[in-house]
Amino acid sequence: MSAITVPLSAFRTRATSVLRDYAELTKLRVTSLIVMTAWCGYFFGAHKAGSPWLTWGLFHALLGIGLVSSGTAALNEVIEQDVDAQMRRTAQRPLPCGRMSRMHATIVGVLAAVGGSIYLAAFTNPLTGILTFLTSAVYLAAYTPLKRVSPICTFVGAFPGAMPGVLGWTAARGRLEWGTLVLFAILFVWQFPHFFSIAWLYREDYAKGGVRMLPVVEEDGRSTARRILAYSLALIPISIVPSLMGMAGKVYLVGAIVLGFALLYYGVRLAFLDMPIASAPSKLRARHVLQATVIYLPLLFALMMANAIRS
Repeated sequence: MSAITVPLSAFRTRATSVLRDYAELTKLRVTSLIVMTAWCGYFFGAHKAGSPWLTWGLFHALLGIGLVSSGTAALNEVIEQDVDAQMRRTAQRPLPCGRMSRMHATIVGVLAAVGGSIYLAAFTNPLTGILTFLTSAVYLAAYTPLKRVSPICTFVGAFPGAMPGVLGWTAARGRLEWGTLVLFAILFVWQFPHFFSIAWLYREDYAKGGVRMLPVVEEDGRSTARRILAYSLALIPISIVPSLMGMAGKVYLVGAIVLGFALLYYGVRLAFLDMPIASAPSKLRARHVLQATVIYLPLLFALMMANAIRS
């Protein structure tokens, strides 16, 4: 009995550890958010076409986009292995810790990113496969190296970061339309308060890793706070455009305004706090901004989908 129990227990422990490492390598939580956003894009693309959205097409789109996102995350960790090793928040990832080899992670990343793009081209349409591959390429070839060069990296990275909704839409429709621009704009602007608040919280960590985001290179945080405030404010009119375009109804309109002002409130609290950027109160308010952005986006898209108007 014990001879069987011990190996089974060891196997379960090892399997759990391996799964956890793959989840870290592919940034499962980030990939889940990307897939959710792509789902929203697919929903509205199918809605515009007057087609059902709960189809095998949705499955193929989300699987392919999820694969490319996972592969891109893995390759990003391969490129930034030395950076991750210097930062406390990332030092326990499988590559810096040596639990996974760089070659293994590279193979996983390439297979997922390239294979996912080919899968999308074959099972949705070529446009979606090409756009998804280009999104991955820009993220890895432009945003990732720029993180160690200039604060402009956040602006550059916002372009591939805003693509999931577009990719979901094109997977359903096979073309770029005005609705794709609306979803792109919402995601593009949302990223700034989200990522600036993360960089604010982990400013010292990023500095150790040589990541030159805005909160790292400025001394007092005022410019970062102003940008968080400005982009949070800009989200309010941008987020109501789906109602103006007939994509969603009045319930969404009211909800988008309420969510927008709620996010703005936390940005205002951070911007008008007259304390050093490294102080505990400023970090607490930056964390509140981060939490608000994490809650804001899923709620906004869920409300948009729930209150969609048949075209």
